[in-house]
Amino acid sequence: MRINCPHCGARGHEEFAYLGAALRRPAPDADPSAWHDYVYLRDNPKGPNREFWQHVAGCRRWLVVTRDTSTHMIHTVLDASNWPGELVA
Repeated sequence: MRINCPHCGARGHEEFAYLGAALRRPAPDADPSAWHDYVYLRDNPKGPNREFWQHVAGCRRWLVVTRDTSTHMIHTVLDASNWPGELVA
């Protein structure tokens, strides 16, 4: 699997660290149940899914990668600082 880093170009996935699903964080004053869901509950979707990856062996930037979990095909890669925080793929 190759990830096209917007800063370094296409690189092998071995250069990256996977964090998990790219979810919007609840507001600091959100209900405790919202924080519980954010921390502990995860979907396991089949198909396109947004994920956080860090380019640890390159620019060290955080990226939002839209990857199909059934085929591992990469659809889009965005710098996490430019990500609007939408929850749908």
